[in-house]
Amino acid sequence: MDKIKPHSAAERRAANDDGLRLSDFDYRLPPELIAQEPVRERSSSRLLVLDRRQVGLAHRRFADLPSLLPPHSLLVLNDTRVVPARLLGRKETGGQLEVLLVRREPGQAEVWDVVCRGGQHVRAGARVVFSDELRAEWKTAPQAGRGRLEFFPGADFRQLLERHGQLPLPPYIKRPAGGRAADRQQYQTVYARTPGALAAPTAGLHFTRALLDRLVEHGIETAFLTLHVGLGTFQPVRVERVEEHAMEQEEFSISAATARRINRAKAQGRTVVAVGTTTTRALESACDPAGQVQAGWRQTELFIYPGFRFRVIDGLITNFHLPRSTLLMLVSAFAGRERVLRAYAEAVARGYRFYSYGDGMLIV
Repeated sequence: MDKIKPHSAAERRAANDDGLRLSDFDYRLPPELIAQEPVRERSSSRLLVLDRRQVGLAHRRFADLPSLLPPHSLLVLNDTRVVPARLLGRKETGGQLEVLLVRREPGQAEVWDVVCRGGQHVRAGARVVFSDELRAEWKTAPQAGRGRLEFFPGADFRQLLERHGQLPLPPYIKRPAGGRAADRQQYQTVYARTPGALAAPTAGLHFTRALLDRLVEHGIETAFLTLHVGLGTFQPVRVERVEEHAMEQEEFSISAATARRINRAKAQGRTVVAVGTTTTRALESACDPAGQVQAGWRQTELFIYPGFRFRVIDGLITNFHLPRSTLLMLVSAFAGRERVLRAYAEAVARGYRFYSYGDGMLIV
């Protein structure tokens, strides 16, 4: 596995000459605009269109996408699949705890880096029972909510996760304990294929099979990569100076066929549109100094904020993101911070739905 090197401190400072602060990416969002349910028909969600060459905004529906993309565009989508990575267990002492599987360590054993709630005073070697067929032992006791668990599954581990795990919905989506069965289908893209994500690449939730077919009919080419959305995507920024934030690593994979499609589109002067911030980070991470996207399986901790020079994407489809988040910073880097915040203000004024189950935004 290749490891993508993050920007050096000097590069990060140079990209942040304006002295960007965390407060520069704040905005006011009424709580009632945070979507708790998806729309009944995925592609019927609203779509705010921001053309960087023009002043105004357009208000459309996501189903209009084929007519809104530049002719012969290449659309790149993230086919990661959300796994039911949230497990509720019982300690040897009888207390309850909750773990979120973050990353599997290489090797034959099922050893996982986890985030733990309720793991105070737990020591290495202590046992946890999740079900009669799924038990675990702490390899490293949780410190500040992070630890390492080795699982002893009585059957195929992935099957047990499907049976006993819960989908890790974002905390702003309020559900009763145990979640809701419908979320297992609704909180996945229709093209989700490769298991490994802790959250859905939400820009893709608006697509239907029929819409994908219509895009092809309009001459829009599609390609897929995989970035397993992890804690790095949602890790809160806790420093005031933006450049001092460090992203957590996430894994991504780009096939040789996808790399060829992207490089061919760039050589032909066609528009490459990333579906989502995770797709954007994967593409920009995989771009070599010559401007070519390289195939392979890698890790990235690339942090994109204003001042970043995009070398691959020409357009972006995204949802509306949390204030002060790295996701909002990425969108601001692509379209301009003031322009993006003005667009968000108009979206609030017009009652757009925000966050994972919310409406979409097209930036070209």
